[in-house]
Amino acid sequence: MLKPGSRAPEVALNDQHGAAFRLSALHGHKNAVLFFYPRDETAICTKEACAFRDSYADFMAADTAVIGISDDDTASHHGFAQHWRLPFTLLSDVEGRARKAFGVGRWLGLLPGRATFVIDKQGIVRAVIDDRFNAERHVRDALAALRG
Repeated sequence: MLKPGSRAPEVALNDQHGAAFRLSALHGHKNAVLFFYPRDETAICTKEACAFRDSYADFMAADTAVIGISDDDTASHHGFAQHWRLPFTLLSDVEGRARKAFGVGRWLGLLPGRATFVIDKQGIVRAVIDDRFNAERHVRDALAALRG
């Protein structure tokens, strides 16, 4: 898994609307909080996404884009975002390229991992949160990293 101080690799995936997204487009403009999660509409993943939603104004105040990534397709992301009124970008990583580039492996060899990366405006990873079960910790620690 990438460590703080590493340059964030390029992420070029489609969002929940089918539009192309490139992480590098944020460089020089916005910080990014990139959270990898296993599946749309599952208990812990929904709790995590809703925690990011509920703190979205805090991330916007910190000039930070929130971006969720899972292996689900764009249609699944679209439904998930609508169902839970998620105001941020969800990227479809069906082939696992972004997950591999960031070094987010599988838990017990089965489930995609859960990890959050705080990336500054220059594209440098400033914090990594790796907690499979405590969804709220990802939000709390990401905000602390942005403030600190």
